[in-house]
Amino acid sequence: MHGEAPKQMLAKAKPRRRHTLVVSALLIALIAAAVYYLTGPMQQQRRSRLATDNGPVPILVAAAKTADVPVYLDAVGTIKALNTVTVSPQVDGKLLSVGFKEGQDVKKGDVLARIDPTIYQAQLDQAIAKKAQDEAVLANAKTDLDRYEKLAATNAINRQQADTQRALVQQDAALVQADQAAIENAQATLGYTTIVAPIDGRTGVRMVDEGNIVHASSSPGIVVITQLKPISVIFNLPQQNLAEVNSAFAKGPLPVDALRSDDNSVIDHGTLTVLDNQVDASTGTVKLKAEFPNANIQLWPGQFVNVQLLIDTLKQVVVIPTGAVQRGPNGTFVYVVGDDNAAKLRPVTVSKQDETQSVIAKGLTPPERVVTTGFARLTDGAKAEIGSADGAAPAQNARPRSGQRATGNRTGSGNGARPNAPP
Repeated sequence: MHGEAPKQMLAKAKPRRRHTLVVSALLIALIAAAVYYLTGPMQQQRRSRLATDNGPVPILVAAAKTADVPVYLDAVGTIKALNTVTVSPQVDGKLLSVGFKEGQDVKKGDVLARIDPTIYQAQLDQAIAKKAQDEAVLANAKTDLDRYEKLAATNAINRQQADTQRALVQQDAALVQADQAAIENAQATLGYTTIVAPIDGRTGVRMVDEGNIVHASSSPGIVVITQLKPISVIFNLPQQNLAEVNSAFAKGPLPVDALRSDDNSVIDHGTLTVLDNQVDASTGTVKLKAEFPNANIQLWPGQFVNVQLLIDTLKQVVVIPTGAVQRGPNGTFVYVVGDDNAAKLRPVTVSKQDETQSVIAKGLTPPERVVTTGFARLTDGAKAEIGSADGAAPAQNARPRSGQRATGNRTGSGNGARPNAPP
């Protein structure tokens, strides 16, 4: 009895399993039929019939042209002052006056502050007086030496006495030299009571007020001066770009543009100055430094900006609007419109591409026209009605405008699409 129940349950489960398998097979077949219906030759024929029934397909076209296309590398950079100096006192004393305003542009040598010089002036006067005293002693010693040498020449005195006097003269001369060094030291110390700007730049927030006692070891100092003109930008590039940057940099200075992060308009034009001598192993990037004149002081230390580095210019290459390039299972292609207004599908090789234009390495010859708008009903060989010709063709020797940077595939990078047979 107990053995018959499991057999009955197993017998009931087998039809259910077969039913599930049959349903799954039917679903797979329906899906395959739907895919074939939507993408297969029948659909292509239906699209062709639809295009024929509805008349010529309305399109827009643009002519392929030759142009010089710049090749850029993009990065995010950090603005850094070319020089930053914390102005600190070198002597102790009372801060008598501050000769600058916060945020003021100063020149090298401008007086920034003055420290009470009374003590240091007294030390200088003391050193000067000490030198005068020792010079008088030296003059007397030289007179005695002259007298002793004359007496020694006539054997009136012992020769040793003249030699001793000569050594005394040398000793007094050394004291005078030491006094001169003390005077120069006192003059330098007195000069430190007048604090001057060490570089051209802009002052920050004043950190010490007049009347305070400052010390040579005091921190954080009196003010920080930051050099804003020129200014530098630090940015990183992947190590994969190192070879092409090195090759281009060896030929001469490379132009660098700083762009706004909101609308990609150019803030300033600069030049690459330093390519770091090692790759950061933790990030796989190499550091670069560019210098900008910053004449309008639009770049500010600590600010983030977009950076584009021009490493090459492709001369007289075939370019078309990026909107004309289509992608299918077998690669990239375009629709070329002939004199008979028939759209022919043609595979092309794209060597470089950005948001507005594409460089065609193979497949097009200027001034052939390519379709830029109207792909919904367009099929290979379909008749077309051209609404506007050459509507968006790139200009000769044009440099991409702001927001149109050439950041796509580069020639020889291996990233360009390779068309096979057209879909």
